[in-house]
Formats: sequence, C-alpha cells, structure tokens
Amino acid sequence: MAVAEELRPGARTEFARRVLGSSTLRLAGRRLLAAIPVLWGVTFLTYVVMDLLPGDTAQILLGANATPAEIHQLSVELHLNDPFWVRYGIWLGDMFHGSLGQSLTNGENVTTILGARLPITAELLLYAFVVSLVLAVGLAVLAARWPNGIMDRLSLVISMLGLSIAPYVLALVLIYLFAVKIQWFPAIGYTSPSANLVENIKSLTLPAASLGLPLFAVYTRLLRADIVEQMQREDYIVTARAKGVRPWRILLRHALPNSTFGLITLVGLNLGTLIGATAIIEPIFSLPGAGDILVQSINDHDVPVVEGIVVVFAVVVVVANLLADILYAALDPRIRYGRVTS
Repeated sequence: MAVAEELRPGARTEFARRVLGSSTLRLAGRRLLAAIPVLWGVTFLTYVVMDLLPGDTAQILLGANATPAEIHQLSVELHLNDPFWVRYGIWLGDMFHGSLGQSLTNGENVTTILGARLPITAELLLYAFVVSLVLAVGLAVLAARWPNGIMDRLSLVISMLGLSIAPYVLALVLIYLFAVKIQWFPAIGYTSPSANLVENIKSLTLPAASLGLPLFAVYTRLLRADIVEQMQREDYIVTARAKGVRPWRILLRHALPNSTFGLITLVGLNLGTLIGATAIIEPIFSLPGAGDILVQSINDHDVPVVEGIVVVFAVVVVVANLLADILYAALDPRIRYGRVTS
C-alpha cells in the first residue's frame, strides 16, 4: 500500500513540493547563485593581474636567444597581440563550453594537466586537514577538561609556536630535523600510493605538517576557549551536573557538539588560505602538484594554466563554505537561513 501510495501523482507532487520548499535547498540555491559573480570576478581579476605582469610572454616562452621575427610569429600564433577583452572573452567562452584551453608552454590541454596535478594536491590537503583537525579536537578537549593544567599549558605552547612560525620556515626546519639529521622522512619527491603506500605517506608527512601546524594551532585555541565557556557559563551544563552526569559525558556529549559551530566557520574561512599555501610548500618539497605548476605557470605567463587552477580552487572554496552553511542548519535545527522565527 505504501509503494502504491508513493506512485500516485498526488503523492509525487506533494513529495516534490516538500523537497523544493525545504530551507536547505533554498539556501543551497541562493549560495550557488551568489557564487556565479564571485567566480567570474576571480577569473577576471586573475586575467588582469596576469596581463599586467612585466615581460613579454612570447619572449619568456622562446628564451633570451629568440629573434624578433620568432617572437612576433609566436605572438601572432598565440593571439598575444589581441586586445585584453578579446583574449579574455575567448577564454571565457571556451570555459562555458567545457574547455579550459591549452598550455602556452607545451600546448598540452589544461584539463589533462589538472587531472595529473590535482590528485596530489588534494591528497596533501586532505592529509594536512584531517590530521590537524583530529589532533586539535583531542588536545582541545583535554585542555578544556582541566583548565590551566598541564595539557592546557602544553596546548598553549604548541599553539603559539604554530602561529608564530611561517609555513615555509617550518618546512625548512622540518627538512633539516627529520630528513637531514634523523632521516625519518624524505626531503623532496613524491611516491604514488599505488607504488608504495607507506612511502607515499612518508613523502607527504613533512609537507602536511608544514601546512597543518598553523591550522592545528588555531583550531585548538578556538575550540578550547569555546568548550571552557560552555562548561562554565551555560545553564544546561549546570543542570546536567545537578543530575549527576559524569564530567566526561557532559564535555563530550553536550559541550563539545555545541562548541563546533565556531570551528565549522573557521574551517570554511581557512580553506582558501590552506589551498594558497600549497603554492609555497609544494615547490619546497618538489611535489608535482597544482601549487607547483601554478608557480611555474605564473613565471612563464601561462595564462590558461593559471586560470584553470584558480577556477578549480575557487570552486572548492565556494563549495566548502556552502557545506559549512548547510552543516550549521543540520547541527542546529533552530537555524533557518533567510527567515526570521520567534
């Protein structure tokens, strides 16, 4: 009977009305519509900056020994002499048709380049993000359980250290300590997980630590402060204690979930910074990822490759912030975006 009811046109219409009328779906639709001008602005500004870089693109691609005739011929072939609006319009039109163009340096399809480079960057970002988040939550819980105790002071020292050291400086220190002196991890290079999973993890450990320590520091201090505030000031915590609930259960079951909202916001906001840091860390460790090719392409004035990488990174940041907003509503049903409730 239930199946037959679901097959009725009236039931299908009611189901579709409920789905389309859900606040979460409306939120996602508004965020995606708002992302369109953001993504366009990112591509336009990137094209402007690349166009304003000093140096002649054809000269850079051909080298210092190229003749003026060769430079002129290459400029004509690559349409480098066309006005800015014409070149940007051609690239934008190709993107709307699903093509990110071809590299100016070797003629390779940008999609192919991204397909080979992005998995390495994604693996590095995932490694750094997951490890830093898990360790931050664990240390923040221990620090909040005993404020001003040993773990709290230890978390403060580690956090201050992580916030004080620039990622590229930390990368050099880690290479010197763990690759040169102790020789636990390789200093440079990348090993595919299909070739050797253990070596793959080892090749990404130092780069992930360089990216993840600043995140770990920020996440730890923020979450610790939120949990302590929940434990000391909220009425529901006092009620739980009056009922005889154990302290660890109060902390993990009540205080920790209610303290994650600030952490979710920070994760969404910091994702762009984390992605941008790969352009510094990957060349240091000779990782053949998107950050490494991004730096090379900027030096070569390879606009299609730069634009392709920027578009992908921008989409990832937009989607991550959208998921953070949706997760807000999922964790707290009282939140309704775009509607005032009493």
